[in-house]
Formats: sequence, C-alpha cells, structure tokens
Amino acid sequence: MQQWRRFNGTVIKQSIEEEVRQVLMKEQQAGNKMRVCIGTDSQVKNKRIEFATVIVFVREGKGGFMYISNETVQNKMPVKQRMLEEVSRSIETAYRLCQLFIAFNVDMEIHADINTNPNFKSNSALKDAMSYIMGMPARLDGGFVFKAKPHAFAGSSCADKVVNP
Repeated sequence: MQQWRRFNGTVIKQSIEEEVRQVLMKEQQAGNKMRVCIGTDSQVKNKRIEFATVIVFVREGKGGFMYISNETVQNKMPVKQRMLEEVSRSIETAYRLCQLFIAFNVDMEIHADINTNPNFKSNSALKDAMSYIMGMPARLDGGFVFKAKPHAFAGSSCADKVVNP
C-alpha cells in the first residue's frame, strides 16, 4: 500500500482518499477555491530509482500545501521509460482521487517532468506521454489538464525537491 505524508513529514494514517475528502470539506467550508496538481519526479541513485509523487493543493490567492509518496525500485530504466513511469504514477493517483475532485468541483492538472525543449533527453517521452494521457478513458468527467515543463511545477519543482533534497 502506498504511504503518504504531509510536507512536514507527518505520516497519513488513513487512506489518501479519506484524507483528501476531509481536506476538501474543510477547504470548501473555509470558502477556498481549490485546484489540484499531481506530479511525479524520479532520481537515479546508484542502481535504484527513487520516485516521488505529490498531490499539490493550490488555494486561489492563498498559498497551498501538498502530500507526498515515495517509492524506490531496483529496476534500471532508460530515460524515456522512466519519464513514462512518472506519468503513469501521476495518472494512477489522479484516478484514485478523481471522483472526489469532481464531487467538490476541483480542477485537476497532471504535471509531467518532461521538457518541451527537444535538446533535453526527457523530451523523447513527450509525444508518448501526451498520447497516453489523451487516450485515457473519459473517467475523469471530461478529462484533466496536462502540463509539461516549464509549466509543470508539481513534477518539476515540488516532487523534485523530495527526490533531490
């Protein structure tokens, strides 16, 4: 089971679905308009790959907060495969939570840590990642917004800080 924590390190003891439901209720009662951005980044460390997935809650005009989940795998992967694995992990998290976001009328974005500049290695995965996301079933009630670098702060900044402290 995937373990989630707050940015301050506090481990979430209940399911992430229940945690998010409670957070959305609290934020709605406080009158905050929310947007959620989900992203994953990875870092190769020796013969391991550490993945960090983040769920970033942005309060319009009032800052934000995030939840983090890390996982380390022993597999060796080419850059393109690793980028697609990052996108897959973000989508998996989005699917787990999408019905809550729909119920609370929260806009959702998937942020891919893939560079739009063809001079970077990660760009080799951009077309496949976009096709993957755009080909997903419409389970998310009309879909979600997909963003890549430089507009993908959840993956390229927030998750990056977790795997590259």
